[in-house]
Amino acid sequence: MFFVVFNMYLVKTPWWLRKAYSSALTWKIPAAGGEIFLTFDDGPHPTITPFVLNCLQHYNAKATFFCIGKNVQLYPQVFQQILNEGHRIGNHTHNHLNGWKTRDLEYFRNIVLARKYIDSNLFRPPYGRITRFQIQQLQAVFNIIMWDVLSGDFDIDLSPQKCLQNVISNTTPGSVIVFHDSEKAFPRLEYALPKALE
Repeated sequence: MFFVVFNMYLVKTPWWLRKAYSSALTWKIPAAGGEIFLTFDDGPHPTITPFVLNCLQHYNAKATFFCIGKNVQLYPQVFQQILNEGHRIGNHTHNHLNGWKTRDLEYFRNIVLARKYIDSNLFRPPYGRITRFQIQQLQAVFNIIMWDVLSGDFDIDLSPQKCLQNVISNTTPGSVIVFHDSEKAFPRLEYALPKALE
């Protein structure tokens, strides 16, 4: 028997998944004024994060950066620039650990290590993968922020135009949108972010 496995992800988080975890996780934020919420994962990066910050400044937009602790250690000046420009920060673990594949104690220690560098009560699990037990333990300390629109900028097989279309077609008031300030995502981010902000 032959099986083909696809590396798949959902651009729009289904309502039933949001409902199943509605009390523990934030997928969307009420926005009476039609606001949307831009988020950036995996930074800071020495050249890509400044590109993102310049785009945000040009369009007078604010965002939340879910940072990896080891990257904050490597690029503290870029991290400080995020703060100086009035953006929010969140914990994305110290080493970008997958909660489904990491023992709980190791996962929690990694989050605590990141917290030494990232002073925030916001947390986003890398890959969006987190167990119910991890959620139960972390929600006492953190607001766990997920998303309802995944740009797909990390997908090397996705065209920059399709990345932009993912965002434009799926965003509604209150949407939490995920981009990545990372080298892997940059070819799509560079095209999609400025156009999404227009």
